Amino acid sequence: MLYLSELIGLPVYDSSGKKIGKVSELAAIPAVPRPRVVFFLVRSAGDQQKRPVSLAVALKDVNSLSSSAIRLEVSQEKLSVFQPDEGLLLLRKDLLDQQIIDVNGRKVVRVNDLALEDRTVDHRMELWISSVDIGLTGALRRLFIGAVPRYWLRKLESQIKPTSIPWEFVNILEPDPRRQLKLNISHKVLANLHPADLADIMEELAPKERHAVFTTLDDETVAEVLSEIEPRLRPAILDSMGLARAADVVEEMDPDAAADLLADLPEETATELLQDMNREEAAELGELLEFAENCAGGLMNTDYVAVPASANVDSARQLISSMPELPENFTTIFLVDAGGKLAGAVPVGKLIVASGKTSLLDLRSDPILWVSSDSPEKDVVEMFDKYNLLSLPVVEDDHQLAGSITVDDIITLLCRKS
Repeated sequence: MLYLSELIGLPVYDSSGKKIGKVSELAAIPAVPRPRVVFFLVRSAGDQQKRPVSLAVALKDVNSLSSSAIRLEVSQEKLSVFQPDEGLLLLRKDLLDQQIIDVNGRKVVRVNDLALEDRTVDHRMELWISSVDIGLTGALRRLFIGAVPRYWLRKLESQIKPTSIPWEFVNILEPDPRRQLKLNISHKVLANLHPADLADIMEELAPKERHAVFTTLDDETVAEVLSEIEPRLRPAILDSMGLARAADVVEEMDPDAAADLLADLPEETATELLQDMNREEAAELGELLEFAENCAGGLMNTDYVAVPASANVDSARQLISSMPELPENFTTIFLVDAGGKLAGAVPVGKLIVASGKTSLLDLRSDPILWVSSDSPEKDVVEMFDKYNLLSLPVVEDDHQLAGSITVDDIITLLCRKS
């Protein structure tokens, strides 16, 4: 196994034994599943008449490679000056010290070194990126390389548990021809992560890298991640998207999460987003924004399931099955009278096991629990704790059903205050 840190700085000798310079970089083709090294870039010493240049040494021209030197089969005159190629990956420049997304570990880590696997194919050497070293061994190798004998360094490394990730298990953020950041490996793996895990990753990325990831994800996924991400980061993320996409993303969010996000934005920005959104959804968010943040109205979600109190189990099942989308945390069905007033709540479990002709009023929980929209957060939390609730309806002064608070809202509230 070879390491990038051990190759950088190695002296290079041509076929005549003349030292032509030192390895300054390795260039690889970003192939799948692993990039293949095609050139050593050798920084020549130059002379009084010529400036130092980077010579391109193809691997086919390498005669031998050891821990002390690289020897070539060709003379220096046969080598050409390296011409920058945006299609190549420069391992030292593009990968070393860069951040990568460890999909298995669901975190962002920094590349301390690269492990290279050498193979002999048709009597020629090939080098492939094998893994990335993200641990202390890579850091020590780079710190002490050239300062202590190699065998001492390897002995020290053997005392430390290595931390590396096989190349195929990482997503790397690399520059494209415009020097913008993009995902090297398909973003589908990222989209399959839980939004909370993906939010943790986004929080550790720099703004440019974060923007690069968000541009590859669909609006629905971005909306879920924004709901989980640190509130302090949300304004900058929305700003980087542009008004049109930001409005589309906010429309995909749960109403309570979207209202919380808009409440954290400057008033002018929030107004612009609302104006660019679907009129009906914008009106719904506008109503939520009128509630104080520390009351039940500020906690509630207007995405809930309500059916007529006169319905039986069969008609309720048909009504629910016809809905295009159900709330993410769907545990309770609320009953309302003809005027929209709260008449009770039925746990979904009861609807599943009850016979079709059973009246929903016979299945409703007793007592009928609710809070008014202006109830303090403290009272809401106490009710969830006292009655072991999964959800709690919120009503207006005339007992009109206005929304629902779910247990995940309470957990988020408590975590925020702890």
